[in-house]
Amino acid sequence: MVQAWETEFGAEGGLFRRLRAEAATDWQAYTWHDFVRRLSDGTLPLAAFRDFLIQDYLFLIHFARAQALAVFKAESLAAMRQKSGSIAAILEETALHLGYCAEWGIAEATVRATPESAETVSYTRYVIDRGLAGDILDLEVALAPCTVGYGEVALRILADPNRMLQGNPYQSWIEAYAAPAYQALARGAAARIDALGESHGGSARFPLLAATFGEAARLEQRFWQQGLDAAG
Repeated sequence: MVQAWETEFGAEGGLFRRLRAEAATDWQAYTWHDFVRRLSDGTLPLAAFRDFLIQDYLFLIHFARAQALAVFKAESLAAMRQKSGSIAAILEETALHLGYCAEWGIAEATVRATPESAETVSYTRYVIDRGLAGDILDLEVALAPCTVGYGEVALRILADPNRMLQGNPYQSWIEAYAAPAYQALARGAAARIDALGESHGGSARFPLLAATFGEAARLEQRFWQQGLDAAG
């Protein structure tokens, strides 16, 4: 049976769905990682979530840098404007993220003093490296597992029969990514991959793009796993 999240992002026959299908095993391991399942059923250790929040803040800083690179690599003035808006939104999100960390008992000083984990370094630098080495399509494909993947994660949680519906400590996080605004952002990112695939020779470059997408999905898995490892 086809699940809702399989048809929510990207067009049938488009580049995004082709990439997702090619990386199906790694994509499944990422979007339904044990960390995600335990977010859904409310059993994730608090220590794991706190570690994730800190590293996610550090990730956001480099995500903004990757979007700045996307401005430089953008194929049009309209794309440059759109990406400039994304940078502003991410920088605003970093401030909101610190506030969210405070709600979980993590002081701003603690967040800022925490070094990047090896998983955070490897993922963020991989994305930026693909952007530096390639063109805007290479960069957007490296970014898509994060942007679109979190949208799919939210849909999977909403459909989970084991989801904790009352008293889930992670409900606000789930709601943030299930919200219409984020879902629209994720759909837009998948549509952009499809459009760039048409304009930038995605079919001819598919093997390399698929390798990039698959590696980004694997790095996302490791990002979840570091939180579980931190909890012991």
